[in-house]
Amino acid sequence: MSDPTTNTAPSAPSAERRRFAVVGTGSRARMYTTALVSTHTDVARLVALCDTNHTRMAAHNALVEEHGHEPVPAYPAVAFDAMLGKERVQEVVVCTVDRTHADYICAALEAGCDVVTEKPMTADIEGCRRIAETQRRTGGRVNVAFNYRFNPVHAQLRGLLAEGAVGEIGSVHFEWLLDLRHGADYFRRWHRDKHNSGGLLVHKASHHFDLVDWWIDSAPSEVFAWGDLFFYGDENARRRGLGADYERAHGSAGAAGDPFALHMADSEAMRRLYLDAEHEDGYRRDRNVFGSGITIEDDMSVLVRYASGAKLSYHLAAYSPWEGYRVAITGSGGRLELDVTESPYTEPGSTGDAPVRGMPAPKESTVSRLVLRRHWQAPEEIDVAVGEGSHGGGDVRMLDTLFGTSGVQPRPTHTDGTNALMTGLAANESIRTGRPVDVAALLAGK
Repeated sequence: MSDPTTNTAPSAPSAERRRFAVVGTGSRARMYTTALVSTHTDVARLVALCDTNHTRMAAHNALVEEHGHEPVPAYPAVAFDAMLGKERVQEVVVCTVDRTHADYICAALEAGCDVVTEKPMTADIEGCRRIAETQRRTGGRVNVAFNYRFNPVHAQLRGLLAEGAVGEIGSVHFEWLLDLRHGADYFRRWHRDKHNSGGLLVHKASHHFDLVDWWIDSAPSEVFAWGDLFFYGDENARRRGLGADYERAHGSAGAAGDPFALHMADSEAMRRLYLDAEHEDGYRRDRNVFGSGITIEDDMSVLVRYASGAKLSYHLAAYSPWEGYRVAITGSGGRLELDVTESPYTEPGSTGDAPVRGMPAPKESTVSRLVLRRHWQAPEEIDVAVGEGSHGGGDVRMLDTLFGTSGVQPRPTHTDGTNALMTGLAANESIRTGRPVDVAALLAGK
């Protein structure tokens, strides 16, 4: 690991290569670290890493070395501000725990940096307000990594709607199903605590709410929701006789035969990032999904009215036997239907090419079907664009856009991040109070 106190000053920034730092060096950040030292080195340069955990930063620096580069300086989180100045950072990639996003975004803006942040933009109302105020005052750029916008199928759907394929949009129905591997994973890790993640209506559904905002070109105005912890958690396990008796999977005999258990020792990357790093902060990535202390929901229904007058009915279930989603958009001239199957079923034990027992298998056989049903006409099945790589080809296109190598489509801004976040936060407030929530009033604190 490089020592920032002895690191020699890098060469002066060039107009062609922006100087990036990555804060938060978990598994998701690997995508950004890899891009910055491989596919996007012509326009971007990784100059520093920052985290609360030195072992995880060392794992990222090992990745840097694997791509033929010298390790970059690794700063503790308390030295974030100093890092920005010393390494002359121009742009910060924020991949920390959701509840801390606002802290790093605002600090980066204050230092004159632009920001790329993982979704959600932050996890609570206060953080959302802070980001908006700091961005207005500094004029810095904040882009949110809504990679699903860059999935070619989703962009194709937006194009059809913009062309008026269904006329004026009246309603959207959106159902998203997470299977027994992907869905369960949110209940093993820090996301299981709503204080950290805002729950799945903020952390996961911000993708989906952003898609709807983008597709119909509008913003949420009123939200009503229900949500329950229906499947996971200790009370549900006792009631249904599910799960094995262990606190975490690693080293636990009870986890050996549990299909819900995550076995991190199966993977060198997971071992480096998490098992080897536990001694620093005590974070355990492999908690029992049927254990205690889970404060997020796994079954959620949401109704949204938009400024345009359109309405959304949304459902997210995190315990489905298959994974995928269904979208139906109905307008004054017809209906557009998108059905996507990402995993047709879930096997116990190791699944397909899954590198780690308990982790989701790669979604390399996604099947998409897009049908346009115009009024008074026979249904028209539309050939769908198929993207290669993770998230339906969305990740690579998003990276090209965020790092400035192509203009595939506009970068999602802090305004987009706010609209998606506020749908989830308003839904959480509705679940808490049992009443509809006015989005503007909630954001204003009224």
